[in-house]
Amino acid sequence: MIERCPWPGDDALYLQYHDEEWGMPVHDDSKHFEFLVLESAQAGLSWITILRRRDNYRAAYSNFKPGVVAKYKTARINKLLNNPGIIRNRRKIEASINNAARFLEIQEEYGSFDSYIWGFTDGNPVINRWETLSRIPAKTALSEKISADLKSKGFEFIGPTIIYSHLQAVGLVNDHIITCFRYLEITEGLTSP
Repeated sequence: MIERCPWPGDDALYLQYHDEEWGMPVHDDSKHFEFLVLESAQAGLSWITILRRRDNYRAAYSNFKPGVVAKYKTARINKLLNNPGIIRNRRKIEASINNAARFLEIQEEYGSFDSYIWGFTDGNPVINRWETLSRIPAKTALSEKISADLKSKGFEFIGPTIIYSHLQAVGLVNDHIITCFRYLEITEGLTSP
């Protein structure tokens, strides 16, 4: 029997996300933007709630193209607010559009959002060694630092807990528990030639 982190339970979608995506280092800006939108939408909700709406978000948010999303105007905001396939929270929607514009500014300044965010860890993921799920924090000094920096750049709805979820999702942090098969796969994959 495969041993994994307990949080996906036996939900097929959750298991697939855990086994194939969560914690894998991401270096694609569109994927970074996707997770920023989704993690912000998740605030106050469970991740599975958002995961089940991911395809709806992809369609509603122009396949997570920040250059397109940054240009959304009132009519598009109203369309999003009336879209039952996503979380219809005005603050979250308006923040995602603002953040798309700020995301583009970071790309302009740093060459890519990927270069910017991985710069906080000198390009190396943080490999934690959690024995149980209960030990994994909701935020860390790193997520507080990145959140504060993003806020100073004009990002909204992007606190340290949201950022920590982002860091976990895109592999800047490996928070699989040490007995999970993905912990070793990811860690060994980072050190292999």
